[in-house]
Amino acid sequence: MSVGAALWSAGGCSAAPRDVALGEGGGGSAVSSTTAEAGSGGSAVATTSSGAAEFGGAGPEDPGPPIDVDADGDGFTLAEGDCNDGDRNVNPGAIEVEVLTPDGQGDVPEPADEDCDGIVDNVLPACDTNIAPADFDAIHGANAIDLCAVASPDDRRWGVLSARYVRGDGSPAQPTPAVGVLDAFGPNVHVQGGRRMLVLSSGHARVAGWPGACNNVSCTTYGPGEAPPGFPQDNPDCPPSSNINDDIGLELVLRAPTNATGYEFAFKFYTFEYPEFVCESFNDQFLALATPAPPGSVDGNLSFDSLGNPVSVNIGFFDVCEGCPLGTDELEGTGFGLWNDAGATSWLRTQAPVKGGEELTLRFQIFDTGDEMRDSTALIDGFKWVANGGTVAVETTPIEDPR
Repeated sequence: MSVGAALWSAGGCSAAPRDVALGEGGGGSAVSSTTAEAGSGGSAVATTSSGAAEFGGAGPEDPGPPIDVDADGDGFTLAEGDCNDGDRNVNPGAIEVEVLTPDGQGDVPEPADEDCDGIVDNVLPACDTNIAPADFDAIHGANAIDLCAVASPDDRRWGVLSARYVRGDGSPAQPTPAVGVLDAFGPNVHVQGGRRMLVLSSGHARVAGWPGACNNVSCTTYGPGEAPPGFPQDNPDCPPSSNINDDIGLELVLRAPTNATGYEFAFKFYTFEYPEFVCESFNDQFLALATPAPPGSVDGNLSFDSLGNPVSVNIGFFDVCEGCPLGTDELEGTGFGLWNDAGATSWLRTQAPVKGGEELTLRFQIFDTGDEMRDSTALIDGFKWVANGGTVAVETTPIEDPR
């Protein structure tokens, strides 16, 4: 088993044309090119009852290990393409691990073919090139956050099983500018993986001056909505309104690699509510909801600060604003700050645990709270499976050196 401190990409795939059906694509769905062969034996040596050796012709060949037995308990047999039935982290359902970090002795471990496709360290390139800003294909939304591999209910490969844009109550969302796939957010905010990032907004997911941009502090899209159960998340010191508007989310059903212990993603939250509505009822929120809910989440929500505050104007990571630690550079060219005061978080990283081979639903959701005014926007990017063998806990922290 390869080990290291790195986090491994969700697997790349070449950008697919927009008319490619869900179920096509690369990364994690290729059939193993490794076949199991029985070993060959040498000349047989038999002994008599007295212990004297009798030399004869060649005996039966050693059949080797049985190809229909799953010796390491990873769910794959040799006949099903498991190229190392002594290591449960190596099989056709695993993610390829590119180890670049030296171990305790200063040596980079020998690479392994974790996914049994016959190629070592074949981490594929980005799959989110050539996606238009107004694209509303949910599988392209998954590509934009660097989820590229596609799985199906009939196989045991890891990847995206389904993708759709939804309202807060889980009903289908109709196409509007509330969704964007962008290669930057102004001149100073860059993608954190691949070539594009997903943008969800309670207004318009565009930068100022672009086609479809709001060009104001408020633009209504979907109107009144219904929040997921348990939300808007309550902050006892600053309770939000129970009414939401302009709710939009990307809901993904994923199957984790068999060697994964967790996953992570990057996000950044902008709002026109800062600073006037800090600790008011108008707490627009961004959620990352996981089902089944992992230990440490709040009603399945993965993204919150060290005090348990949800991602809203009240989160402790609000560092981009006039007089804030990161100043206003990351507001430039985004539309935020042009017409009124506004603020944003730094790039943040959320991580959460997962069981290898588990199927989970992950929904990224944003909505206006209390009214439809003063829009908020979330950037989501850089999804990665954690497959270094370490323990993963639910946690959100600033990214020290974002791209």
